[in-house]
Amino acid sequence: MIGFASGADPFRREKSRENNDLARNFKLTIAYDGSDFAGWQVQPGLRTIQGSLMDAIARVTRDKVMLHGSGRTDAGVHALAQVASFVSESPIPASNLIIALNDALPESIRVTAAEEVAMDFHPRKTAKAKTYRYRIWRDSVCSPFVARYVYHHPWPLDDEAMTRAAAAVEGEHDFTSFAAVDPDRLRRIAEAEDGDDEAPSNVRTVFSSHFRREGSELVYEVRGSGFLHHMVRNFVGTFLLIGKRTLTPDDVARILAAKDRSANPGATSPASGLALVSVEY
Repeated sequence: MIGFASGADPFRREKSRENNDLARNFKLTIAYDGSDFAGWQVQPGLRTIQGSLMDAIARVTRDKVMLHGSGRTDAGVHALAQVASFVSESPIPASNLIIALNDALPESIRVTAAEEVAMDFHPRKTAKAKTYRYRIWRDSVCSPFVARYVYHHPWPLDDEAMTRAAAAVEGEHDFTSFAAVDPDRLRRIAEAEDGDDEAPSNVRTVFSSHFRREGSELVYEVRGSGFLHHMVRNFVGTFLLIGKRTLTPDDVARILAAKDRSANPGATSPASGLALVSVEY
């Protein structure tokens, strides 16, 4: 995994590249099977998507870069079209970069597109919307050829109630009740209350949220301006309780209004069923 020498500042080095006439900003579109990775973000001693890509880029360009992603997918979560970017002085054409990187990457990660973009492009900061998909396998037996990409739930569910509940999260809301309790985020909020920083907001806009049946699958798809940690998986966990009739669709408004994760009894659904489908700019 990529490492930087003691005392080195990769962000400063990246900034100096941005001011270099030879520097180029590459945008990558990436598909991956996240089953065997500890998520997107680089973590010491763990196999991650970001770390694998940075290793491959270093091998191809001979350049240690900081790779920025549109967001951090959790361990076990997949992507059809994650977006990332890096700044490099490498003269390699973008079309050749795809071939070279895929040759250096594990088969579970593929670069599907590469292009040179303006230096002010940032995959997270300039994103306008993201779409996630969650797949629930409803048959009594789940094929081993799809098991890594779905959540197997063969027990009875009220599909109509889940559809009504999904629509109830559309619009602009504070989604604290559907977010993971993140100690680092709580620390930043506390620091902001002390006047040291601006508090991070849990307000997001969900443009569309719906279920549909596709053969043996109940598929949930949600498109929004952005998503909090575990937000989509907590949506699904809550909707499953509604499908089991432990909760009702009307409970969604109450849970949202509470702005408190402990007010939401829905469990975080398994990572295997979730995939990042697209990022819009």
